[in-house]
Amino acid sequence: MHPPENHHDARIFVIDDEPTNVLLLRRILGHEGYQHVHTATDPMALPQLLELGWPDLVLLDLNMPAMDGFEVMDLLDDLNEHATFLPILVLTADANTATRDRALAGGAMDFVTKPFDRTEVLLRMHNLLQTRWLHARLEESNRTLESRVRERTAALWQAQAETVDRLAMAAEFRDDSTGAHIRRVGETSRAIALELGLDDDRAELIGLAAPLHDLGKIKVPDRVLLKPGPLDEEEFAIIRTHTEVGHQLLRDSESPLLQLASVMALYHHDRWDGQGYHDVRGEDIPLEARIVSVADVYDALTHERCYKEAWPEEVALVEIAEASGRQFDPSVVDAFLEVVDRPVTTA
Repeated sequence: MHPPENHHDARIFVIDDEPTNVLLLRRILGHEGYQHVHTATDPMALPQLLELGWPDLVLLDLNMPAMDGFEVMDLLDDLNEHATFLPILVLTADANTATRDRALAGGAMDFVTKPFDRTEVLLRMHNLLQTRWLHARLEESNRTLESRVRERTAALWQAQAETVDRLAMAAEFRDDSTGAHIRRVGETSRAIALELGLDDDRAELIGLAAPLHDLGKIKVPDRVLLKPGPLDEEEFAIIRTHTEVGHQLLRDSESPLLQLASVMALYHHDRWDGQGYHDVRGEDIPLEARIVSVADVYDALTHERCYKEAWPEEVALVEIAEASGRQFDPSVVDAFLEVVDRPVTTA
């Protein structure tokens, strides 16, 4: 909450153990038109004063019994949850340098020496309230700018995610015009990542990048991609190129999302036992590629393709489980089986 632009509407606390000083200040401020002046001769009453709301200015004596002004400043600092700028005007008869330095270090903004002069008090109060108001307006402006930046960032991220989604659909359009496969792979990959303990942001990035794993298929001819039967040696060599093609298309992007997708595109057909497309094995294969590999194979098994019928889910789960430690990372398989939450019995 920022202070009112009219200084006379500001909430002012006066804390001084000398009743005469408190009465004098109340009269001075009331005569000047300040409408919300709250006083205490016992600094221990500060919590009760704060029930009236957070102050815009505190006039504070330093030398008080039970709790001195330095302790009051410490308490105010502890209770200032939103780090609101709070000017403190110290009232003191002790004008030595050590006291001033300690008060400034504790949060004081200015000093009035007792016995105080009416005009001096009012001028110093006015200056501090003006500073408080300007500081509050700056904070409000910063909050507005931060909000706009967040909104703009979210909009840009949404636009990027939509572009990635449509790009992935273009690659899948010939054998899955609905784009359902890539979306399922993305959702499953995200769920596996979370189950593995990756943080929400990383899991979200994996889920968004995973649909691009087969982007390189855009260069595979229909006669190979849509062939209803087994591929011969030459055709299999052609289909294998889609990992390199996808990687080449994505790798030079400055976007972390597309950089991750390029890694998935390159390595998603590599195997835990090293018998995959490239000469890598085990944890040398990036984790994100190991995740999308399981998600991709499971979805391909359980849905019809031009060259195969859909497998029953329980059969596909057994296939995945039995490939653990050979084709797939065992930890990724375990996480996947937790995600699908289905009992699996292998031979």
